[in-house]
Amino acid sequence: MTRAVTPTTIRAPFARYSHAVEVQAGHRLVFSSGQLGIGPDDVIPAGVEAQTRLCFTNIGHILEAAGMTLGDIVRINAFVTAREHMAGYMKTRDEFTALPPPASTLMIVGGFTREEFVVEVEVIAAKAD
Repeated sequence: MTRAVTPTTIRAPFARYSHAVEVQAGHRLVFSSGQLGIGPDDVIPAGVEAQTRLCFTNIGHILEAAGMTLGDIVRINAFVTAREHMAGYMKTRDEFTALPPPASTLMIVGGFTREEFVVEVEVIAAKAD
Protein backbone atom coordinates (compact mmCIF):
# COMPACT_ATOMS: atom_id res chain seq x y z
CA MET A 1 0.00 0.00 0.00
CA THR A 2 1.15 3.53 -0.77
CA ARG A 3 -0.27 6.67 0.74
CA ALA A 4 -0.29 10.27 -0.50
CA VAL A 5 1.02 12.71 2.10
CA THR A 6 -0.35 16.22 1.58
CA PRO A 7 -0.59 17.95 4.96
CA THR A 8 -3.15 20.70 5.38
CA THR A 9 -0.60 22.62 7.47
CA ILE A 10 1.36 23.66 4.36
CA ARG A 11 0.29 25.30 1.11
CA ALA A 12 -1.65 22.98 -1.20
CA PRO A 13 0.21 21.73 -4.28
CA PHE A 14 0.33 24.15 -7.24
CA ALA A 15 -1.04 21.48 -9.59
CA ARG A 16 -2.21 17.86 -9.56
CA TYR A 17 0.50 16.19 -7.48
CA SER A 18 1.04 15.07 -3.88
CA HIS A 19 3.63 16.69 -1.65
CA ALA A 20 4.91 13.19 -0.84
CA VAL A 21 4.02 9.53 -1.25
CA GLU A 22 4.71 6.99 1.48
CA VAL A 23 5.79 3.55 0.26
CA GLN A 24 5.38 0.95 2.98
CA ALA A 25 7.65 -2.07 3.44
CA GLY A 26 6.99 -5.03 1.16
CA HIS A 27 6.97 -3.09 -2.12
CA ARG A 28 9.09 -3.66 -5.21
CA LEU A 29 10.54 -0.44 -6.64
CA VAL A 30 11.32 0.46 -10.25
CA PHE A 31 13.44 3.51 -11.08
CA SER A 32 13.23 4.55 -14.72
CA SER A 33 15.82 6.49 -16.62
CA GLY A 34 14.63 9.72 -18.15
CA GLN A 35 12.45 9.05 -21.18
CA LEU A 36 12.43 11.40 -24.14
CA GLY A 37 9.65 11.96 -26.65
CA ILE A 38 10.97 9.63 -29.32
CA GLY A 39 9.27 6.61 -30.82
CA PRO A 40 10.77 3.22 -31.69
CA ASP A 41 10.96 4.49 -35.29
CA ASP A 42 13.25 7.36 -34.12
CA VAL A 43 10.53 9.94 -34.91
CA ILE A 44 10.42 12.92 -32.55
CA PRO A 45 7.03 14.64 -32.77
CA ALA A 46 6.77 18.41 -32.58
CA GLY A 47 5.33 19.94 -29.44
CA VAL A 48 5.46 19.26 -25.75
CA GLU A 49 2.12 17.45 -25.52
CA ALA A 50 3.01 14.91 -28.22
CA GLN A 51 6.46 14.37 -26.74
CA THR A 52 5.02 14.01 -23.22
CA ARG A 53 2.58 11.38 -24.50
CA LEU A 54 5.50 9.43 -25.92
CA CYS A 55 7.47 9.78 -22.67
CA PHE A 56 4.60 8.30 -20.67
CA THR A 57 3.89 5.66 -23.32
CA ASN A 58 7.53 4.56 -23.09
CA ILE A 59 7.34 4.58 -19.29
CA GLY A 60 4.18 2.48 -19.51
CA HIS A 61 6.06 -0.14 -21.56
CA ILE A 62 8.94 -0.14 -19.04
CA LEU A 63 6.55 -0.59 -16.13
CA GLU A 64 4.62 -3.31 -17.97
CA ALA A 65 7.88 -5.23 -18.47
CA ALA A 66 8.35 -5.03 -14.68
CA GLY A 67 4.78 -6.21 -13.95
CA MET A 68 3.53 -2.72 -13.09
CA THR A 69 1.30 -0.02 -14.57
CA LEU A 70 1.30 3.77 -14.72
CA GLY A 71 -0.97 3.62 -11.66
CA ASP A 72 2.03 2.38 -9.65
CA ILE A 73 4.01 5.61 -10.16
CA VAL A 74 4.83 7.27 -6.83
CA ARG A 75 7.32 9.94 -7.99
CA ILE A 76 7.86 11.91 -11.21
CA ASN A 77 10.82 14.10 -12.10
CA ALA A 78 10.22 16.02 -15.31
CA PHE A 79 12.30 18.48 -17.27
CA VAL A 80 11.15 20.96 -19.92
CA THR A 81 13.25 23.38 -21.94
CA ALA A 82 11.10 26.50 -21.40
CA ARG A 83 8.32 27.86 -19.21
CA GLU A 84 5.89 27.85 -22.13
CA HIS A 85 6.08 24.02 -22.12
CA MET A 86 4.97 23.68 -18.49
CA ALA A 87 1.19 23.86 -19.03
CA GLY A 88 1.19 21.39 -21.95
CA TYR A 89 3.39 18.99 -20.01
CA MET A 90 1.18 19.15 -16.89
CA LYS A 91 -2.05 18.75 -18.88
CA THR A 92 -0.69 15.67 -20.63
CA ARG A 93 0.93 14.24 -17.47
CA ASP A 94 -2.46 14.39 -15.76
CA GLU A 95 -3.94 12.16 -18.50
CA PHE A 96 -1.49 9.41 -17.54
CA THR A 97 -1.39 9.60 -13.73
CA ALA A 98 -3.76 8.03 -11.23
CA LEU A 99 -5.37 9.47 -8.12
CA PRO A 100 -4.08 10.22 -5.64
CA PRO A 101 -1.44 11.81 -7.83
CA PRO A 102 2.23 10.94 -7.37
CA ALA A 103 4.80 13.28 -5.88
CA SER A 104 6.22 15.37 -8.72
CA THR A 105 8.89 17.91 -9.55
CA LEU A 106 9.08 19.92 -12.79
CA MET A 107 12.30 21.70 -13.74
CA ILE A 108 13.25 24.02 -16.58
CA VAL A 109 16.55 23.04 -18.17
CA GLY A 110 18.80 24.43 -20.88
CA GLY A 111 18.25 21.56 -23.30
CA PHE A 112 18.76 17.90 -24.11
CA THR A 113 21.02 15.88 -26.40
CA ARG A 114 19.06 16.90 -29.49
CA GLU A 115 17.52 20.30 -30.02
CA GLU A 116 14.13 18.79 -31.00
CA PHE A 117 13.55 17.40 -27.51
CA VAL A 118 11.54 19.69 -25.23
CA VAL A 119 10.63 17.30 -22.36
CA GLU A 120 12.13 14.38 -20.45
CA VAL A 121 10.38 12.33 -17.74
CA GLU A 122 11.71 9.86 -15.18
CA VAL A 123 9.65 8.00 -12.58
CA ILE A 124 9.79 5.83 -9.53
CA ALA A 125 7.07 3.17 -9.25
CA ALA A 126 6.19 0.91 -6.33
CA LYS A 127 4.02 -2.20 -6.17
CA ALA A 128 3.28 -4.56 -3.30
CA ASP A 129 4.96 -7.94 -3.56
